[in-house]
Amino acid sequence: MDIFKDLLNFNVLDIIDITLVAFLLYYVYKLIKGTVAINIFFGIVIFYLFYLLVDVLEMRMLSNILGGFMSVGIIALIVVFQPEIRKFLLMIGSTNLSKSGSFMKRFNFVKTYDENESDTEAIVKACTKMGSSKTGALIVIERNNNLDFLVETGDDMKITVTQPILESIFFKNSPLHDGAIIISNNVIKATRVILPVNNEKNIPARFGLRHRAAIGITEKTDALALVVSEESGQISYVNNGEFVIYTDTQDLIEKIKSDLS
Repeated sequence: MDIFKDLLNFNVLDIIDITLVAFLLYYVYKLIKGTVAINIFFGIVIFYLFYLLVDVLEMRMLSNILGGFMSVGIIALIVVFQPEIRKFLLMIGSTNLSKSGSFMKRFNFVKTYDENESDTEAIVKACTKMGSSKTGALIVIERNNNLDFLVETGDDMKITVTQPILESIFFKNSPLHDGAIIISNNVIKATRVILPVNNEKNIPARFGLRHRAAIGITEKTDALALVVSEESGQISYVNNGEFVIYTDTQDLIEKIKSDLS
């Protein structure tokens, strides 16, 4: 009978409450999708549902034990999901309102936004060309998180992205080739940028500071990164702290376009 009474008392505020919870869960899932944290997230959900079941069945001893874990759950969540929480707060706090439609884009589940295909192709083709000559490069592509806090570590630029420009920046005799470049909305925002380096993740010894820097920035923000190895010429694509080596140019272009949209 209590359930029916609750249904009868269902009002507009309850609808808003449920909608906001749905939005929050969606973005939490979107943030940790494709990472190890997604398995932990599902484990916590299952644990919580089991706790509710035990509580409803009035199994007091088991309920008290599980309740003890639940009482310190918020601390455990902060410890386990520290990188994801940091990234989520950064996503909220560094919304790039200067990009047309970037704010509304976060809350739009239906409409898709077209990216400039030629820009993606120019970036990948430049990486392929640099890979063939074993020219090291580190390219960061800004998405929703504003990376202006990194621009001041390098040289502020406002250059339209083209293949020749990218190749000239990373040419070994160029004064701009050290560090990373940041690309935002078809513009090179900065060169010689110093990125936070990841020292925790175990990666093969053949991968150096460029890969660690790419992992670090994509863990702390939602940016994408491309790394051209100076030793092997291989192109690594980094997203959410995970990198994949691509040998097929078209596959890489499609992957970047998919992640940007």
